[in-house]
Amino acid sequence: LQRVRDCCLDAYSHQELPFEKLVEELRVAREPGRNPLVQVLFALQNAPGSMLQLPGLDVAPMTLETRTARFDLFLALEEGPEGLSATFEYATALFAPRTVERMASHYARLLHALVQSPDAPAGLLDFLSPDERRQLLFDWNDTARVYPSDASIAQLFLAQVALRPDAIAVQHGAHALTYAQLDARANRLAWLLLVHGVGRARPQVGVCLPRSVDLIVAFLAAIKAGGAYVPLDPDYPAERLSFMARDSRLAAIISNGALVERLPSGEWSLLSLDDLGPELERCSPLPPPEDSTPGDLAHIIYTSGSTGRPKGVCIPHQGVIRMARDSDHVRLGPEDRVAQVTTVAFDLSTLEIWGALLNGGALVIIDRDEVLEPTLLARRLQEERITALVIATALFNLTARTHPEAFRTLRWVIFGGEAADVTCVNAVLSHGAPQALVNGYGPTENTTFSTWFQAVHVEPDALSIPIGRPVSNSTAYVLDAALQPVPTGVAGELFVGGDGLAWGYWDRPELTAERFVPHPFSSSPGARLYRTGDLVRRRHDGSLDFVGRRDNQVKLRGFRIELGEVESALLQHPSVRQALVLVREDIPGDRRLVAYAASDSSAASLREHLVSLLPSHMVPSAFVLLDALPLSANGKLDRKALPAPVMQERNEGSFTGPRSDLEAKLTAIWASVLGVGELDVTASFFELGGHSLLATQVVSRVQDALGLPVPVRTLFEAPTVESFALAVEKKLGSAAPVATFHIPAARREGPMPLSFAQERLWFLSQLHDEQRVYNMPMAIRLSGVLAPEVLRESLRAIVQRHEALRTCFPGGSAPSQAVSATADLHFEIAECEEEDLLLQLLRQEAEKSFDLARGPLFRALLLKTGEARYVLLLN
Repeated sequence: LQRVRDCCLDAYSHQELPFEKLVEELRVAREPGRNPLVQVLFALQNAPGSMLQLPGLDVAPMTLETRTARFDLFLALEEGPEGLSATFEYATALFAPRTVERMASHYARLLHALVQSPDAPAGLLDFLSPDERRQLLFDWNDTARVYPSDASIAQLFLAQVALRPDAIAVQHGAHALTYAQLDARANRLAWLLLVHGVGRARPQVGVCLPRSVDLIVAFLAAIKAGGAYVPLDPDYPAERLSFMARDSRLAAIISNGALVERLPSGEWSLLSLDDLGPELERCSPLPPPEDSTPGDLAHIIYTSGSTGRPKGVCIPHQGVIRMARDSDHVRLGPEDRVAQVTTVAFDLSTLEIWGALLNGGALVIIDRDEVLEPTLLARRLQEERITALVIATALFNLTARTHPEAFRTLRWVIFGGEAADVTCVNAVLSHGAPQALVNGYGPTENTTFSTWFQAVHVEPDALSIPIGRPVSNSTAYVLDAALQPVPTGVAGELFVGGDGLAWGYWDRPELTAERFVPHPFSSSPGARLYRTGDLVRRRHDGSLDFVGRRDNQVKLRGFRIELGEVESALLQHPSVRQALVLVREDIPGDRRLVAYAASDSSAASLREHLVSLLPSHMVPSAFVLLDALPLSANGKLDRKALPAPVMQERNEGSFTGPRSDLEAKLTAIWASVLGVGELDVTASFFELGGHSLLATQVVSRVQDALGLPVPVRTLFEAPTVESFALAVEKKLGSAAPVATFHIPAARREGPMPLSFAQERLWFLSQLHDEQRVYNMPMAIRLSGVLAPEVLRESLRAIVQRHEALRTCFPGGSAPSQAVSATADLHFEIAECEEEDLLLQLLRQEAEKSFDLARGPLFRALLLKTGEARYVLLLN
């Protein structure tokens, strides 16, 4: 309250400054249909006032619905004898009625909570109803399912070996191993790892191998030895591999002869499979003693860090099993053939590998070159009879754009890693969808997937694909900064929990404490939630929509910009296949918004498209067109590989002068209004210092020069002489001649300045093709003795006066100035019969907007008292 008081008092000291002058000073880009500076308004009407007093009548105010929203959202409170009454006014294009009804309920509950606990911080007050709170915290997180939560990965794999020893477990081209063969090879290598010191005291085993059967053997051997594997991608730079090896304090590294030379030396055993043949043959094919627990470490996956230092995410056995066995989002079995298409340094590989091996299916390894080429991938999926595919969203989109039918024979297709593309999902659904097409979401810190959404039907005008609800044995909460649940429809940060949570970050206790926070809604000791940093909002059915990153907001030239919004708008262009927007500073101090697009269109076309959708400050200053956005080894967009834009420098040789008589006339008008000399016909009016009031001067002079009415919004939509001339040419070719009427200029010594109110009304009137009357309607209820004969006589006089005015002006409509000069205020009431012609006329007029220039000079309200019907007329 103190902050609000200080803010208001500071504002009141400048209350004499008109709003229009503030907008002019700030040079805010004006847009038709959007209020500058402020889109959400709160007003408390608490000034004392008195109702109109009329002799012999009781006067009471009535609510008059304008059915027009002046702002995106407007909450008005008014003090009365019985307390506060509130009204919400909202744009129906942005808000659904139930959203505003829920908002009103929350506000009422918040006020109640403030009265009950006036000393409590407002952010901790609970404004949710008990039913809402139960639904958000418990009903939509009721995901408990039975699964082998008390087993380890090694135990569940051995169970599959016992059930189907001769079934194919892993296959790469012509090389395949059955479950029994895979078990025996992994056992021999596990015994060797034990000899080299792998165990509970030092469990980490680095695995640096290409996609192959040996890669899977090495992972399984590390698990069987009671250790945990650390994937070391052979494509990583040597420096990064060295950091990962030293940071995770490996006990051993498993590799082969071709890669050993690239691996760093250190306090670990370096095991080359090419040289271990005789030694492995001497090891037992039987499994080592197995004493792993569900809470033991299974593997460490390194992800990029915000500080530039990679961080290792420690995943326990339970996290892997909760995802791969008896889950909701995918149900695999012995009949499934699961493709292994992602790099093992990416957490999607966890579901690929263990989803197959812990359910008795076959893991089919597909080479990276085949994965990145949509035609080859589509063919390999058919040749290998793949039934289940886990794929990065970027690769899914790449394939869906050219071969959407590639997935039609699969049972399960799960894509994840970034926001889904509506167009690509619809393409797959319409070209023979798999039995289940799942959009999965989740950070590595919660073992691959936290939520899932099965896409069955997507509306053509949908802007996004939901990320759905929590996967089985997991939870998802949308919380505010105080870790309290936010209502449905409100954006908040996503916190995930459940059996998939990682231990934390390897050897990073401070970062672990920051991101893995105590569970505020659990009674279990030690329960935690992971704060994802992602912003989401709940739909009415409980599904989650991804909004963007909490830290993905940029501020450029004083404006806050959500990059995801610009990308979404860019993707709506029919030729844009992929899009990425970011801020670059290739020249020190020159931060620019740059758009990267995989598109066949020109940069000018994309810019024009964005100008039609976004405010000017959100339109990138540079566009870089590519055949496809670069992908990293794990299938995600590689931002570091994006080229720097080539900025076009303006010089004297690039000046473009008028090229037609019309452009010459317009250039002269613009230069005169802006007070400049030469004017480039490609330069923006607003970038040259123009604003809304100057825009009206330009339009007025154009109308005088050409005899053609041009709306002010034309200048906002076409802000260069070049584009404005094209718009005017279209009007000249299609517009019928319009009669104009000139008011003779009065003789005066100098120009008479307009008041601020006159400036505003005149400017608003220029925004419309047809002149309208500016009005502030009000409705009141009158109770008293009725005099029908008085009303009838008054009506006749009103209609006669209106008809007289209409005959004075061509076009049939009286200017508002003349109306104001001749019309008086009347409050008349009359009793009318149901079929009375006059009553029918009044009913028709009551359904129209309050527009004095179009119809009779009155607004009607039908009232009913007893058996009689009455009409209240306001003129």
